[in-house]
Amino acid sequence: MASTLSGRRVQSPTFSHRKPTASWAVILVVLACLVCHTMAATAEAVEPVETLVMDSRTPLQEDGGWVMLSNDDLELRKMKRAPADPQVTTTFQIAVSTVTQASTTTTVAASPLPSPLDGGLSSNFTSDEEGKTPCPGFINSFLTDPLFKQCYPLSILLQGSRSFFNAEKSLVSITQVLDASCAPNATFCNNYMSDLSKNLTKPENCGNDFALGNSIVRDAYMAMVAYAPLYSVGCLKDPATSMYCYANAITNLSNPSNVYFYYLPLNISLPGSTVPSCSSCLQQTMNVFQAATANRKQPIANTYGSAASQVNTICGPAFVNQTLVSELVVGAGLRSRPLTWTAAMVPLLAVLPWLL
Repeated sequence: MASTLSGRRVQSPTFSHRKPTASWAVILVVLACLVCHTMAATAEAVEPVETLVMDSRTPLQEDGGWVMLSNDDLELRKMKRAPADPQVTTTFQIAVSTVTQASTTTTVAASPLPSPLDGGLSSNFTSDEEGKTPCPGFINSFLTDPLFKQCYPLSILLQGSRSFFNAEKSLVSITQVLDASCAPNATFCNNYMSDLSKNLTKPENCGNDFALGNSIVRDAYMAMVAYAPLYSVGCLKDPATSMYCYANAITNLSNPSNVYFYYLPLNISLPGSTVPSCSSCLQQTMNVFQAATANRKQPIANTYGSAASQVNTICGPAFVNQTLVSELVVGAGLRSRPLTWTAAMVPLLAVLPWLL
């Protein structure tokens, strides 16, 4: 449309309608991006799903706390901690073969038995008028005597043997020692040890050292005198397990008190802190010791009463008899209070093998 302005004709502007430049394809792409973004945000907002995890390990209490062990670790610990069966002796067989020789089977030999007085003899021995020391020679002579070796006295092993101390650490080895000690004839060995104790204290042998209190000589003498009661208790067996009572006592690391009783015949009193196990073995042992007190020359006559009192304090007033049996003197009748024939026979039969 034209208009007139100051006499001139002015042409009015015209507007043209243009088509939009964005295509539908671009719009669809944008919408698709928005949808994807919205779905991703929604997925992130979903709470996580809880998964139940089963722990198949086994709980084990250790050092005051709990640890979790796998089945393999648990079996390994059981194998390491499983105690050896004390009644089973295992023999290992080793096949030895060479290029020219067929395989053979070798059985492992038993360990050598401990030797008495193997700690060595000290030089603290007296000399005779000629300047010689006869005592060590006499000790070495009876240690090599076949009869002494045959008797294999437990009493002397208790008094001085390093190898015996090592043997006590194993149930198998201490059982072998007790088998050897219980094998000989007790009556013969008791007589042999009695004669040996008399020869030991002769002046030409170890009498001077005995009088001066030489520990090796006095301990050896005490062990010779106490051969019989220690032979008897050393050969006692637990009726429930058929195992040696001494072997049970010496391998019981949780309560070593019962071992102390085997030193009573050697004139060694019980420690005041002794808390024994009130077992059948202890009761049998104390019964043997009480019977042995009939011979007042036995050191057990000096130590039995107080030991029996300690036992009854722990195990009950009637667990063992605290009274020494009436003294018996061979060839002189009965000493002490009169006894009926029946009462006299009980201790007599118990100690007769030791007095003959």
